[in-house]
Amino acid sequence: MTALHDFNQQRYEDALAHILPCVAIPAWAEALVRGRPYSSRDALFDAASALAQQWDENALTLALSAHPRIGEKTAGTQAEAALSRQEQGAVNESDVALAQALREGNARYEARFGCVFLIRAKGRSGEDILQALERRLKNTDAQEVQAALEQLREITLLRLEGVIGE
Repeated sequence: MTALHDFNQQRYEDALAHILPCVAIPAWAEALVRGRPYSSRDALFDAASALAQQWDENALTLALSAHPRIGEKTAGTQAEAALSRQEQGAVNESDVALAQALREGNARYEARFGCVFLIRAKGRSGEDILQALERRLKNTDAQEVQAALEQLREITLLRLEGVIGE
């Protein structure tokens, strides 16, 4: 974790590298870094949230390219993969029935919407995630884009909390 003061003082490239793992939308990270210095952590998060509100379906598609299927082991050693592993810790891989239901739900979701199911896993049980997946399968395409964007915003801000300290 980097302190806000240090983040404000880092070289542009270093600050950018520090927050890029929060979301695979480089324009968001670039704008956030260009907005430095931030007077407080709240000011940083207000700016990050405002920038995230600008995301559209194209940004969502870009971000989803870096997200694993919920309930599946995340491959890779990059920082974003490590964050995904941490966030999905509540999905009990030893619960064979739940793992199978999530795999089947993911397949139906991908067939229906053409992308991976995105949800903020932190603070949710595997059963909660499965229920949300089933509910969201009933969404229209437009409703689902908005639901996925909201989840992406939550995930991104949670990740930012984990990389920028006081």
